[in-house]
Amino acid sequence: METSITDRNEAVCLLSSDEKKMINLWLQQNDSPQTRRSYLRTASEFVAFVDKPLVGVTRIDIQEYKNHLIASDLKPASINQRLAAVKSLLSDLHRSGYLKINVGAAVKLLKVPDRLAERILEQHEIVKMIALEDNPRNHAILEILYYTGARVSELVSLTWKDLQPRDQGGQVTLYGKGGKTRWVRLNDRIWNSVQALREDAGIDDPVFISRKHGPLDTSQVWRIVRASAKRAGIQGNVSPHWLRHGHASHALDAGCPVHVVKDTLGHSSLATTSRYAHARPTESSSDYLP
Repeated sequence: METSITDRNEAVCLLSSDEKKMINLWLQQNDSPQTRRSYLRTASEFVAFVDKPLVGVTRIDIQEYKNHLIASDLKPASINQRLAAVKSLLSDLHRSGYLKINVGAAVKLLKVPDRLAERILEQHEIVKMIALEDNPRNHAILEILYYTGARVSELVSLTWKDLQPRDQGGQVTLYGKGGKTRWVRLNDRIWNSVQALREDAGIDDPVFISRKHGPLDTSQVWRIVRASAKRAGIQGNVSPHWLRHGHASHALDAGCPVHVVKDTLGHSSLATTSRYAHARPTESSSDYLP
């Protein structure tokens, strides 16, 4: 699937050659192919909706696009993802000097209820998911997702050169959002379960491969996680990111310093990490009422 805007896209006829180049530069700023595909779909959809070059887009155009999304019965989170992509594109064009005014800055995202607490599984539930998975590859995938807090895009992009041995286990290099790189320790058990998958793979080969011996797709990881949750008797639309949520929450519950969790997960600020403590408070003022 394409991750750059091309002349095969119907909306491209509305854009100048400079705008096409700048859109592709904007897309390439994100390391995740999945995110680039999502941003490309949104950019194409937006250009088709406003029916004009980006240099002529106004705040009213963006507001009308927002109203169009709301009328489409999309979930608020999905609407915000699209609006955030459009705002990011226009902000990038403004920073480059192509747009004199950042016309997207004044358009606000929808207020979305914080559902984080609903997506944090109990530790024994995740341990059960891992224990009941008897496929070695899938077992290692669940362990990496939980014990490193890796995003699914980070997991599928892992190659063997990203795993380095250390005393008592090893470490994995994860390439996250915004080009951020972080290193996470793996204990002996997890290190050995991952290394058992290698066989004769080279250092540039993917760690997790499909049945056809190609790189694993993110959708396949979603299916693996959902199947493991169902096997463990867990209800809800469990996704790979729920294991990342679990990592943060359970580490904080166990007394891990918040700055360590922040660095392990690659959060941009302590405020983001602290959300997990607020989502599962150990005490509240209600404890002091009769």
